[in-house]
Amino acid sequence: MFLKSLNPVRRFRELAQELRRTREGREQVRRRIEQLENENERLEREHQRLQEEIKRLRKELETAQRATRRQAAPFSRGLPKSHPKTPGRKSGAAHRPYYQRPNRVESQYQEEIVRRTWVRRFHVPVCRCAQCDQRVQGRHPLQTSDALGAAAVQVGPEAVTLGVLMNKSLGLPHADAATILQKGFGLTMSRGGICRAIQRVARQAEATWHALRDAAQRSALAHIDETGWKVEAQLRWLWAVVTDEITFCEILPGRGFAEVAAILGAEYAGWLVHDGWAVYYKFVKAVHQSCAAHLIRRCRDLAAVATPTAARFPLAVKQLLEEGLALRDRYLEQQISLRGLWTATGRLEAKLDRLLARTYRDPGNRRLAKHLRHERPHLFTFLYCPGLVDATHNLAERVMRLLVVIRKNWGGNRTEKGSRAQAVLTSVSCTAQQQDQDVFELLTDLLRSRQPKLQDILPAEAGAVAESTVVDSVASRGLVVEALPAWADIPLLPALLTPPGNPCLFSSA
Repeated sequence: MFLKSLNPVRRFRELAQELRRTREGREQVRRRIEQLENENERLEREHQRLQEEIKRLRKELETAQRATRRQAAPFSRGLPKSHPKTPGRKSGAAHRPYYQRPNRVESQYQEEIVRRTWVRRFHVPVCRCAQCDQRVQGRHPLQTSDALGAAAVQVGPEAVTLGVLMNKSLGLPHADAATILQKGFGLTMSRGGICRAIQRVARQAEATWHALRDAAQRSALAHIDETGWKVEAQLRWLWAVVTDEITFCEILPGRGFAEVAAILGAEYAGWLVHDGWAVYYKFVKAVHQSCAAHLIRRCRDLAAVATPTAARFPLAVKQLLEEGLALRDRYLEQQISLRGLWTATGRLEAKLDRLLARTYRDPGNRRLAKHLRHERPHLFTFLYCPGLVDATHNLAERVMRLLVVIRKNWGGNRTEKGSRAQAVLTSVSCTAQQQDQDVFELLTDLLRSRQPKLQDILPAEAGAVAESTVVDSVASRGLVVEALPAWADIPLLPALLTPPGNPCLFSSA
C-alpha cells in the first residue's frame, strides 16, 4: 500500500512538467534579456547622438554669442583654406631669367592724379532796375550758388559731387570723405561742410525723387524689400522699390501696409516680387511672386540642423523649387514649349500639394509647411509668366546690399533731414547706374542749375508723370519742370491670368 501511494509514474510526470515550465521560464527570461540589451544599445546610441547634438548646439550658441561682441569682421569664414595660394605676384608664362645685359630699351607708362585745387573767380555783374529799383545779378553756367559777400567762397560742383558719392555710394563717413579731399586734392572741408553740401544736393534732386516715386507706382513689375535703419537712434525702415529701369528708396517709421502703400499706392495692380512678408499680400490687385531663393535657403538651413527623418520634407521642397528654376531655364533656352512648361508646372504643383497635405511632428517642418500653404498660390508665378516675372527678388536685394554696407560703416542718420537726403541720393544714383548714365556728371549738372529740375533718368514710357499730379506738385514747390514724354498705357495683367481676388491664382487642382 505504501508503494502504491507513492505513485512514481505520476511523480515523474509532475517533475517533467515542472522541468518544462522551468525551461520555458528561462527561455522567456533569456528573450527578455535580449530585448533589454537591444533596447539598451539603442538608448546608448540615442544618448550618444543627443550628446553630440548638444555639444554642436552649444558650440553654435557660443559662436553666435561671440559674433555679436567680437571686433573681427562678421563675414569671416572662420577657417583658413586647406591649400592657400602663396601671397604676392606670380611670374608670367613668358618669364625668363636675365643672364645678360639688356640690348634694347622699352617704354613704360604711368598714370597719376594731380593733387591740385583750382580756384575759379567769377565776375558777377550786379545792377538795379531803373524803373522798379529791383536788384538783379548775373549767373555763369559753372556757378553753383548766387551767394556773394561773406558767402562768396564756394566749393565747386565736382568737389561736392565727389563728396556725395564717397558718402552715399561708397559708404564713407563725412570725416573720411573730408580727409580724402584734403590729402588727395588739397581741398580743405569740414565734416559739417560736407554734410550741408550733401543736403543741398538732395534738395536739388528732390523733384526727380518725387518723379521716381510716381514712376514706381505706374510700373508693370516691381521688386520690393525693406531693412532696418536708425534715424536719431530710433529704429526706422528703409524701403526699396526696384524696377528694370528705376530705383526708389524711402525711410519710413514703420513696416506696415500704410508705409508701403505710401510708396506704391494701395491700388497697385502690377506684378510684385518680394520675400513673402505678409504685408505685401494686402495689395489685392497685384499678382505676387514669392522669392524662390529665400525658400531654398530656408529649406537648406532647416535640413542642416534637422534629424535625417525630419530633413526629408525641407529637402523635398528645395528639390521642387530647384526643378522649377530648371524648367524656367529650359524654356528660355527653347528646349521645351510653353505648353510643355505649363504641364510640367502642374506636376510640380501636384507634388507640392501632396507634401503639404501631410502632417509633420517636427516643429520646424510644421512652421515651414504652414508658410508654404500660405505661399502656395504665389510660388510658381514665374513659370506661368516665363521671362516676364523673376523667380527671385535679387534686383531689390542688390540695392539692399549696398545700403547694408553703408549701415555697417556709419550706422544710420542723425536727423530726419539726413535720412531724407539718404533716400533721395540713393534713389537717383542707383537709377542712373541702372541706365548706364554717369552719376558724377548728372549730379554736377544738377548743382549748376539755378533751381531744382527733373533729371533725364526717368523711364521713357513713364517719363512725364501725369501733368495734373506731379507737374502741379513740383510747380507748387517752386521747381523747374522739364518736358518729358507722355505716359504709355501699360497692360498690367496678361489675359491668361485668372482675375485677382480668387483664393488661388495658379493651381493645377
